[in-house]
Amino acid sequence: MRKWWPLTAVCLGAFILLVDVTIVNVALPSMAADLGASFTSLQWVIDGYALALAALLLASGSLADRFGQRRSYVCGLGVFGLASLACGLAPDAEVLIAARVVQGVGGAAMFATAPALLLTSYQGRDRGTAFGVWGAANGAAAAAGPLLGGLLTEHFSWPTIFWVNLPIAAVAITTTLRVVRADRPAQLVGTSGHGVRLAGTRARVDIPGATAFTIAAATLTCGLIRGGEVGWASVETLTTFAVTASALIAFVVIEHRTARRGGVPMMDLTLLRRPSFAALMSGALLLQGGAFGCLVLVSLWLQSMLGLSPVGAGLALTPLAGASFLVAAVAGRHLQRLAPHLPIGVGLLSVAVGMLVLRAGMTADAGQTALMGGLAVTGTGVGLATPVLVSAATSSVPAQQAGMAGGAVNTFRQLGMTLAIAVFGTVFTSRAAAVLAGTGTVRDPQKGASALAAGQARRLVDAAPAADRGAVHQLVHTAFATGLDRVFLTSALAAAIGGLIVLFFVRPSHRTAAGHATAREQGTPKDDAGQSAKDGWQGTDDAEGVETGRRAAAGDGRKHGAGPRLEAGTAQQS
Repeated sequence: MRKWWPLTAVCLGAFILLVDVTIVNVALPSMAADLGASFTSLQWVIDGYALALAALLLASGSLADRFGQRRSYVCGLGVFGLASLACGLAPDAEVLIAARVVQGVGGAAMFATAPALLLTSYQGRDRGTAFGVWGAANGAAAAAGPLLGGLLTEHFSWPTIFWVNLPIAAVAITTTLRVVRADRPAQLVGTSGHGVRLAGTRARVDIPGATAFTIAAATLTCGLIRGGEVGWASVETLTTFAVTASALIAFVVIEHRTARRGGVPMMDLTLLRRPSFAALMSGALLLQGGAFGCLVLVSLWLQSMLGLSPVGAGLALTPLAGASFLVAAVAGRHLQRLAPHLPIGVGLLSVAVGMLVLRAGMTADAGQTALMGGLAVTGTGVGLATPVLVSAATSSVPAQQAGMAGGAVNTFRQLGMTLAIAVFGTVFTSRAAAVLAGTGTVRDPQKGASALAAGQARRLVDAAPAADRGAVHQLVHTAFATGLDRVFLTSALAAAIGGLIVLFFVRPSHRTAAGHATAREQGTPKDDAGQSAKDGWQGTDDAEGVETGRRAAAGDGRKHGAGPRLEAGTAQQS
């Protein structure tokens, strides 16, 4: 039916956007071999994309309000497609990383505007159905990424994991231009500084705030990666962290000054004074990092140590995404009936348990079956926590700031992934180097550990004298397993801390309690936007978070679909 063509266009964009988060993992060994990439470069292949998403999500929403949602979505698709072409043609790791960052820029525009296109294209029950299908497409993309990446890498080559985006992006662009109505840029501005929202001019973009945040996140990630290589007390590391601190201070000053002058800050930092909101941001960061940050190293272990094909590695990783998708789809609507700290806190603790199960099975002679139970438990925890994460955040702040809260959740989630990959890489190489140094058969343990992390275990064994290769082979397996053991332990601690923070500090707001009471009376759980879960809006926290974040980033703290108006009392606290 013609009415579902806008949904098709949005789902196509969502698929290539989210599949590129996970599709790269199983292709990393092939990239490292073809490009001669180090482990640091492989980390940046993942982190560059996630960092751009985290840093530019809210700013992209503001730009979309200024220039139009459809135009921004189409431009995002175009940038994403061209960057995908550049990724596949990259002659070296540096060009690939740069292209991945540009991919993230296009992805941020797509991520921030897709829900708005659905909101303007559908009404009533159709809107709920559209968001339900869109949420299912998001889950399917995450689950299909490892397997699709394995198939393309094994039967063609690693560049095809990027080139497959091109025809999909072209179809999405054509479909969007033909079936999605053009929208007018929002006529919005921020508050007057006295709790009154004004209308009449276009939304302004907090470019200084976004720039400072990007510099802080990028230099922090760089410092965490380089610190393990050149030393934590080196001039390079200390200088990098000094830049991070300076950028963070600048970000705080810029945001406070922007809010005081009646502008629209990228994020209202006063929200962090609310214990529930601050705890939920911590939970979002630690959930994403604790559950997914280790997968880069796990994929390298599967292929370089166990000798699995890319397809085999992709299949071995599917229990996590599969369990998450099934739990969110089956239990998502029922989780809305509970006080939000329960599913989020229990979900984080489940991730911690899953990581401990993975740790228990990780030995020098472990096989791929050692991953199945731990990944399934971890995926169950993710499926419990994510469906209510954004709705909990938006209900923990005043209604007029719900949008900014929802967008902040997605920003912290991407930031958690970025930082976790950097931290876990340092943890792995440090522990693996200690094992390699124990026997004296490896000349440079630190370089040896870096080679392991880059999927070059075979080269490390071949470089040893013929008489020592058997011992080095066993040592390499032990070093990799020991490094993963420490990574899993670190992941478990991070998730457990996040779970305890959420359970102790997050409390249901009055709006959440009222929503739950209404849902029980009507027999249907409601989310904060008033959409019925029975209409299909379950497990789609990204839909609500990105849309509300998009609105608030542009100074529009109102609920979906409201026109410009003058609002008094926006400074009140709940």
